[in-house]
Amino acid sequence: MDNVTISLKDVAVRAGVSSGTVSNVLNRPDRVKAATVERVNRAIADLGYVPNAAARQLRAGQSTSLGLIVLDVGNPFFTDLAKGAERAAADVGLSVLLANSDESSEREDRYLDLFETQRVAGVLISPVSDDLPRLHRLRARGIPVVLVDRGATDSDFPSVSVDDVAGGRIATEHLIAIGRTKIAFVGGPLRIRQVADRYRGACDAVEAAGRGSVEYIETSALTLAAGQTAGARVGAGVRTGRFDAIFAANDLVALGVQQALLSGPEPLSIPRDVALVGYDDISFAAAAVVPVTSVRQPRELIGSTAVELLLGDIGEERDSQQVVFQPELVVRESTAAAAT
Repeated sequence: MDNVTISLKDVAVRAGVSSGTVSNVLNRPDRVKAATVERVNRAIADLGYVPNAAARQLRAGQSTSLGLIVLDVGNPFFTDLAKGAERAAADVGLSVLLANSDESSEREDRYLDLFETQRVAGVLISPVSDDLPRLHRLRARGIPVVLVDRGATDSDFPSVSVDDVAGGRIATEHLIAIGRTKIAFVGGPLRIRQVADRYRGACDAVEAAGRGSVEYIETSALTLAAGQTAGARVGAGVRTGRFDAIFAANDLVALGVQQALLSGPEPLSIPRDVALVGYDDISFAAAAVVPVTSVRQPRELIGSTAVELLLGDIGEERDSQQVVFQPELVVRESTAAAAT
């Protein structure tokens, strides 16, 4: 088989692993068991696979830039994701144009129009909503699209994501395990799939446990300021016994909530008065006044894997792969069991 036609998926099938595992072996082998690394490398050697070979098949006259649209460029999660995408693109001589939708569908559309005008080689996007006709039109005009940081409800699009339902579940199971059952889920809006999935996972965990409750406290955005505003409201519920735990939809919201709870004339104690869990495991979570327990996502790996899938699409290997990574819980002082 000519190695130009061999895809990452071919290697995965040969090695008997997922495409995500092959990407891990190529980008972060330290995260993979030694036996699995050996099996994948043997498949790569047997097939003669050359990573990113599809990039060499860029159509004549097409741009050597990729467009990346994220929900919030101020969120370190997306900064790290972009870093991973940029590294993978640079390996094959491509550049990445970073755009910030700021969770606005109108801004997202403007950037998509701009990227289409510039005839970028492809678009990586964390879309604001599940309404994807604009992306279908882009692909119909010859520009491949990969969804990042969320799974595809539409199998036409390749995607790279983390199982956010599982992430919401493990965060809530942890809170229940340390005796916290009156949980405020803080984040929003729910039209953002990641938020909806994390909330669903939290509700699933409570239902499976047969005890506890989850109350949704909506924020207008997934920002530090939105967390601070919500924290003032949630704090009142903590003081009246309505809540004994908070699960924030991301770490920026969690950090904003923490700042609100620890300040003011009646500061609360974390975790004595209320336990706190975030999501993403950005570096600031570990460096907070009270280090925040968080659900970790492989941020840079999401970005680099998305580029791998996009290169396959450019090379006509269009099998719309859905790569899903599993999250892990990183426990810190904000949920210290000894304080319950």
